[in-house]
Amino acid sequence: MLERLAELWTHPWARQGITIALALLLAAIVRWLAHMLRRRLGGSHPVLADMLGQARAPMEWLLPLLALTIALRIAPQAGPPGLWRALQHLLLVALLSAATWLGVRCIGALERFAMRQYPLDIADNLRARRVLTQVRVLGRTASVIVVLIGLAAILMTLPGVRQLGASLLASAGLAGLALGFAAKPVLGNLIAGLQIALAQPIRLDDVVIIEGEWGRIEEITGTYVVVRIWDERRLVVPLNWFIENPFQNWTRTSAQLIGTVYLWLDYRMPLDPLREELQRLCKAAPEWDGRVCVLQVVEAGEHAMQLRALVSSADSGRGWDLRCRIREGLIAYIQRDYPQCLPRRRTEPVELATPPSPEAHAPLGER
Repeated sequence: MLERLAELWTHPWARQGITIALALLLAAIVRWLAHMLRRRLGGSHPVLADMLGQARAPMEWLLPLLALTIALRIAPQAGPPGLWRALQHLLLVALLSAATWLGVRCIGALERFAMRQYPLDIADNLRARRVLTQVRVLGRTASVIVVLIGLAAILMTLPGVRQLGASLLASAGLAGLALGFAAKPVLGNLIAGLQIALAQPIRLDDVVIIEGEWGRIEEITGTYVVVRIWDERRLVVPLNWFIENPFQNWTRTSAQLIGTVYLWLDYRMPLDPLREELQRLCKAAPEWDGRVCVLQVVEAGEHAMQLRALVSSADSGRGWDLRCRIREGLIAYIQRDYPQCLPRRRTEPVELATPPSPEAHAPLGER
């Protein structure tokens, strides 16, 4: 029996099969240990637990492929050399693909952890928006770089691609120029994404005015930004646009805003009662934050005067509602108590001189 087992072990196919089986068994043991470690770290180390959870799917492929690759390299070759090399190359490509997948999933796990640590659904979320914007943009950029590195590593395993690379280096001037023109949009967006992550002219949930449209930054990807317009439309803007064009950011340092309400009234309107009514409306409005409540005459026209009411709010959404509330309240107050002071156009009748009758110019004998 032992002699038969020894004879079986000396056979190349048998040794190769046993080596592969042991490698797969070792991969299964490592996968089980990783699963147990994830369960133990679930409460004390949520980052590692989440990362292991996100890495579970690629690890299902990575560990067996790694074990098979090592086993085929150390086991004796059994079979045609061409088939052996093709199998090793196929395993290497699959291993690099699984490693790239694992890197992208780990970056995504870090992004999700940051989103849980810094929620946006709080009153003062300036720091959360700053951190999440950096994490989101840098995470997308890192994912693109990992994918590019993985794709380059896979392509470099192909002999034809290596020869193509050598020929391109030989004609580096023309090829580099063509490659630069072809990759300009991609590289431009990549650099713009890094600038946005570091300088942060925009952040997630920022209120911006772009091309006359009011909206909030909903998503920042590696190539474009999605702006949610107030009427639930979506405006998709390339990343380069925010670097090359001016735009309004209403929440750059703070969400607090000062809103304006304009009224045209007759010159007979007394201002003190109107200022008292404005104070009363502001104090009764839940949108007012208590900072600014001012009424001023900003223009004196030919027929009426223009009044401007300045009121402050905690953010732009409350500011819009507050402006509408103040405008409606002031108009109702003027209609009720001072209807004669609404704008009107004055006309003054002018008496024309009466023309002399024909009899006044007639001779005395004809009268």
